[in-house]
Amino acid sequence: MRRMVLAALTALLAFGSTALAEKFPSRPITIVVPFAAGGPSDVMARILAERMKTTLGETLLVENVTGAGGSIGVGRALRSPPDGYTVSFGHLGTHVANGAVYKLGYDLVADLEPVALLPSNPMIIVSKNAVPAKTLAELIAWLKARPTPAAAGTAGAGSGSHIAGLYLENVTGTKLQYVPYRGTGPAMNDLVAGQIDLMVDQLSNSINQVRAGNIRGYAVTDTKRAASAPDIPTTDEAGLSGFHMTLWSGMWVPKGTPGDIVAKLNAATVDALNDPAVRKQLENLGLQMPPTDQLPPQALGAWQKAEIAKWWPMIKAANVKVD
Repeated sequence: MRRMVLAALTALLAFGSTALAEKFPSRPITIVVPFAAGGPSDVMARILAERMKTTLGETLLVENVTGAGGSIGVGRALRSPPDGYTVSFGHLGTHVANGAVYKLGYDLVADLEPVALLPSNPMIIVSKNAVPAKTLAELIAWLKARPTPAAAGTAGAGSGSHIAGLYLENVTGTKLQYVPYRGTGPAMNDLVAGQIDLMVDQLSNSINQVRAGNIRGYAVTDTKRAASAPDIPTTDEAGLSGFHMTLWSGMWVPKGTPGDIVAKLNAATVDALNDPAVRKQLENLGLQMPPTDQLPPQALGAWQKAEIAKWWPMIKAANVKVD
C-alpha cells in the first residue's frame, strides 16, 4: 500500500510539473534588472521584453532592484518561486564578479538555472571634456602625473565598470579613486556634468554621449573597432595592446525551474535576438550578438563558469571586498 501511495504521489507531482510548464505563461513575467533605470542593462532588458511578449503571449515587466553592485537584485530574483515568472537579468559583474566581492548568501552557479546568453558590450574608456588629454596615451600620462587619483565612476564594487577600472590600473600602473553609483546610468549623468573624471564604461551606455560631444571617448576594449563607433580606435591601436574586455549579459531563473519552462524562455529570447528590428536596435547601441552555438542554456552555464575561473583570481588579488 505504501508503495502504491508513493507511486501515486510521484505521478501526481510529475503531472503537476508538466501541467505547469504546458500552461506557462498564464500571467505577466518579471525581469529583475539589478541596476537603475536608464542604464545599459535596463535598456537591453526593455528592448528584449517588448519582443518576447510576442512569442510568450504575456507581458514582461522590468523591475529595477538596485544596490550592492547588483547583488540585491540578483538575490531578489533567485529567492523567488522557481516557476519561470521571475527572471534574473545580469552580466559579468552581477553573475561572476560579485561572488568574489560580496558575502552573498547564495551561490551564483548552484542556485540559478541559465536561460540564455545575451549580446555583449565592449567597454570604452571615456572622460569628462575638461580632462586635457586628447588621446589614450595622453590620458594615461595625465593619470600618472596627478598628485591625487582621478575619480572614476562605477556601478558599485565588483561591477563591470569597477573590474574594468581595476584592469586598467593593473595594466597601466595608474591609480583611480572609485566613486560607486547604483548603475552606470547615474554615473554617466555625473560624468557629463563634470562631477567625476572618467569611466571605463559599456559602449552602449556611452556612445550617444560621445557622439553628442558631451564626453570624450579614447578607445574601445575590443580587437576590432565597433560598427557603432568606427572613429574610435581600439585599445591596441591606441597603444594599450592586449587590454581587451567584453561585458556580456545573460538571463537566469531560480534553481529548480522546470526544464520545459526554461526552454520556453530560451526560445522567446532567441526569437527576440533573431528579429531584424531588435537586432538593429541592439547593434545601434554597440552591442554584439552572441554566436548561434552559444544561445542554448547550457552554453551560458559553461561560459559563466569559465568567466569565474578567469576573473576571480584578479579580483581577489586586488582585495576587493564588501561585507
